[in-house]
Parts: sequence; C-alpha cells; structure tokens
Amino acid sequence: MKTMKMKRLLFLSCLLCVSADVQHEDFNILGCSKTDGEEMYALDGEEMWYADFVNKIGVMPLPSFVDNFGYQEGTYEGAVANLQTCKTNLDIDLKRHKDTRLELDPPSSPMIYTRDDVDIGEKNTLICHVTGFYPAPVKVHWTKNGEKVTEGASINVPYFSIQGVFSQISRLEFTPQQGDIYSCAVEHPALKDPLARLWVVEVKQPGIGPAVFCGLGLTMGLLGVAAGTFFLIKGNECS
Repeated sequence: MKTMKMKRLLFLSCLLCVSADVQHEDFNILGCSKTDGEEMYALDGEEMWYADFVNKIGVMPLPSFVDNFGYQEGTYEGAVANLQTCKTNLDIDLKRHKDTRLELDPPSSPMIYTRDDVDIGEKNTLICHVTGFYPAPVKVHWTKNGEKVTEGASINVPYFSIQGVFSQISRLEFTPQQGDIYSCAVEHPALKDPLARLWVVEVKQPGIGPAVFCGLGLTMGLLGVAAGTFFLIKGNECS
C-alpha cells in the first residue's frame, strides 16, 4: 500500500477585540504523543502559561516586571483532563492511519545572542532561538570552549505558529570572559546532523589611535603658536 505524508495538529486560536481599534490574538495549544503532552496559552505571540506535566503544576514564565495576573483555579487540572482526552483520540487516529508517514520540517539555522549588553565578568544569559521545525520538540546542547555545559541551561516549551511549524528557545546563564567560545547545537528528526552556531566573547577595547592623533595634533598646534610668538617678538626688536 502506498504511504501518505501527513502533518496533523490540534490547536485552538481566536481573536479577542478589546476596543474598536485594537485586536489581540489569544492562542491555546493542546497536543500529545503516547508518552508526553503539552498545553499552553499565549497572547500576542508571548507565552503566558503552560502545564508542566512532569512537576504537576501550571507555570507562568513571564518576567518579574510584568503586571501580576493569574489563571483561574483548576486550570492545571483541566489540562490534565484534556491530555487524557488527547491521548485517547490519538490512539483512535493512529489505528485509522497506521500507514501514514509523518511529514518532517527541519529547523532553520539557530540564532544565538545575549539578553543584555556584554560586560566582562558580569553575569548574563545566552539565548538560542530555533524556528521553523515540525514536529516538536528540538534538543539543544550547549558547549563552552568545546566542553559540554548543562549547568545554567534551560529550554521553554515549543511555541506553535499559524504557519504550522514550531519555535523554541533555550537559555544559558553564563559569566563572559574575553575569548571564550560558546556553541548551541540543535537536534531534530528531520536533520541528519545537528545544526550548530558559535558565539565568541569579544568585547572591543577603546582604540588608542584617535587619542594619540588628537594628542599629537594638540602638541603641534601649541608648538606652532609658540614659534609664531617667537618670530613676532624678534620682528618687533628689529624694527
């Protein structure tokens, strides 16, 4: 029997209009495999809440400066119930489409950048942004000067876009030192080999060229003034 390629997603999306002129996109994703699952809520592209089924809690990954708000009590319990329903539907779907082959989309080359401006010896965060892949998730590995790094590394849950692909962000807390080399390597079933991107700690020191040039210019200018004054005095003595 000829196999078919298929990309199957389960998600909900809607627009919330808060005034006649402003619209916001409120996004909800529910997905599962036989062994894992995900439910998350987003607003205008920002992840607001997700269910951590490992630690059995709901998580709000927003920075501390965002105004406090919360989801109603029982949101996590509702996510657990949704996960069970999803797995039941998945079993039925797999039996119906047992000859279906999953379509794979490889991620684009990862982008790596820092959260803050780099100051030597000051704690910072490296961010590795991976986009355009299906299915989720990706695996991200960090290295420092060729050595694998796990301490201070974290990764968020995959974020689904209306284009039918996912994006994901991994973070590494680090203290930059001049010349250190970091890498972010991404693994995905659609890739034969991991995609890697390097980032080098390189803080440019102020150049001395302009300062020297200005100093020499000022010195020559003063010498010129002194010489002019000398010849002016001599000229007056001869007259």
